[in-house]
Amino acid sequence: MPPFFMNKRLIVLLLSIILLVALIGFSLGERDKISWPEQFAKDIIGFGQNIASKPAGYTKGIIENVQDLTNTYSENQTLKARLEELVLLETQVSDLSRDNEELRAIVDIEENLRDFSVVNATVIARNPEQWQETIIIDKGQINGIEKDMAVQTASGMIGRVKDTSQFTSTVELLSARNPNNRVSALIQSEESNVFGLVEGFDITRDELMVKKIPFDEEVEIGSKVITSGLGGVFPKDLLIGEVTEVSSDEYGLTQTAFVKPSSSLYDLEHVMVIERLSAGKDEIEEDSQDEEEEE
Repeated sequence: MPPFFMNKRLIVLLLSIILLVALIGFSLGERDKISWPEQFAKDIIGFGQNIASKPAGYTKGIIENVQDLTNTYSENQTLKARLEELVLLETQVSDLSRDNEELRAIVDIEENLRDFSVVNATVIARNPEQWQETIIIDKGQINGIEKDMAVQTASGMIGRVKDTSQFTSTVELLSARNPNNRVSALIQSEESNVFGLVEGFDITRDELMVKKIPFDEEVEIGSKVITSGLGGVFPKDLLIGEVTEVSSDEYGLTQTAFVKPSSSLYDLEHVMVIERLSAGKDEIEEDSQDEEEEE
């Protein structure tokens, strides 16, 4: 091959290498500028990614919100359960505290009633239609309960035993609408004591009425009313209530005293049944025994 052609090829090769290097340098130097095909391709890809990313983000947000709501509901249920437990505990504490106070008061009353036979009882039933009439207690004949025994709370007298069964008893309250439900009472006064009969209950005032008070007797407002013991049924000195008002009958022959009961006749739970221990009865029994021995 002639030397001319060889030099020509060498020159072309060198020029090609130089052009290639120049193109590479140009390409590297202008990399900041993107051609329109590349820009178009990137725009298409970015638009697609944007379309795909928004629903994905929205769905993710919904899932997160649902999870937050679920967690909030669970926490709310837990707090609600704990709140109910707290309310239940507070109610139990309140009931126990009230029972403790009532029982302590009953113990103190028992110490003052050593002359009487006392049986503690609990109210187990009450007819809503006869709320002011009767209650049923959990003590009966087997416990020595008899008809006409006085019944009171730690605050005062509430009624008497109406009838008994083997294990329970029915107590007729002082507020019962029974014309035969009478209690011989004594109104304590600084000057003199006034006798009367507890008979009747004023529903509008929620107060007992002591009737048959002589017209010339002076009854003071705030006077204590107790059992007189003259009826032969109830023990003496059981607290009944306090005088709030005194009025005369239409003929002016007697007076009626309105008495606020010392014990609530509505909220009843723990009561005491009291048996009167009559000394006269013991003396009669002793006299009869003596007569039998003499015969």
